[in-house]
Amino acid sequence: MKRGELESRILILVTLALVAFGIVMVYSATSAPAAVGGGNPNYYLERQGIAAVLGIVLMLLAQRWDYRRLRRIAPMLVLVSLGLLAAVLVIWPPVNGARRWISFGPAVFQPSELAKLALAVWAAGWLARHPAPRSLQQLWRPVGLLAIVYAGLLLLEPDMGTAIALVLMLGAMLLVAGTPFRVLGPAVAIAGVLGTLAIWMEPYRRARFFVFLHPWHDAQGSGFQIVQAMIGMGSGGFFGVGLGQGVQKIFYLPEAHTDMMLANIGEELGLVGVACVIFAYSLFAYAGLRIALNCRDPFGKRLAVGLTVLVSGQAFVNVAAVMGIAPLTGIPLPFLSYGGSSLLVLLASVGILLNIAHRGTAETASVRDRGRGNSRARAVGTRSGGSADGARRVRDVRRVSGSRRSAARS
Repeated sequence: MKRGELESRILILVTLALVAFGIVMVYSATSAPAAVGGGNPNYYLERQGIAAVLGIVLMLLAQRWDYRRLRRIAPMLVLVSLGLLAAVLVIWPPVNGARRWISFGPAVFQPSELAKLALAVWAAGWLARHPAPRSLQQLWRPVGLLAIVYAGLLLLEPDMGTAIALVLMLGAMLLVAGTPFRVLGPAVAIAGVLGTLAIWMEPYRRARFFVFLHPWHDAQGSGFQIVQAMIGMGSGGFFGVGLGQGVQKIFYLPEAHTDMMLANIGEELGLVGVACVIFAYSLFAYAGLRIALNCRDPFGKRLAVGLTVLVSGQAFVNVAAVMGIAPLTGIPLPFLSYGGSSLLVLLASVGILLNIAHRGTAETASVRDRGRGNSRARAVGTRSGGSADGARRVRDVRRVSGSRRSAARS
């Protein structure tokens, strides 16, 4: 089996399995409430199915399109994503108190999902061309500044969950690029202070944070969602009450088809179902990081790490929040939660990962990894012993030629 082929197969199987399982669980979480309320039980199923088909098409296209071309369009992606994040704040009306969606008739798109991919591509390209930041001053320009601009626009929507996902992704990419812990540590501390200020300035964020500490003290108020999630997870037992047989989703558990999808899985499929979901995300993280490890192109390596952490990091934060060991952030469960924009971008990201697995290990690629102090291009796949033998043969040939010329002159 060729290098990267096993990781690619794992990535494809896990992704398609999660997407298919997500469609089933979206239908399970939405059909009963829609039927009770007199709506269309298939509404969310149809929209999620259409997004899944379009996303798989994007994944296949991205798998065949050379990922290295993304470096050329990275500035354009950043400008477009920033423009859409700004436009959604002033043009489109708010939904449930938040301005996160651009709508054109039945089509709805969330610009923050494009922002994740745009920042990953741009940061990978910049870190591949420049040495890794080794001080807070170097980290500030331009990586930190651009991250602050993105986070500021997201907090205005408000969408703190996506801002957290961007920070996690960017931190992993900087670590792989070679930024030392003595720089990342203070940077994380500064980000934590700014995040705390953002939580304190918004009453609903402040209430959500404090209710995480004691959700049962206000079980009918600000702690209602997390309490209902705990009830759903606990009532499932080991094997669950059965697929489609859960009751928490019927007007008890808010956002059962998006942020709280894991609670619905825990109630209907029990501990076994939740463990399988966590294992699937662990396999995804393993395959993605192995692809990054095998990649010989600095741009591809950093991009693979960013996209892998984008998926596995969001999954980790969502699982922790639903289980009550972290505050609620609004981060959905990748591939499983309802959301067309998220599914499209995630499947396109998987296609890019598969492309990196295929092209990033090419034996003829040329590598220039300036982030780790190596500014000389070298041929990938050439062994150090082989290059030394070649140099030795060249010296021997020159020595013999010189001796022959000396003998001819004498």
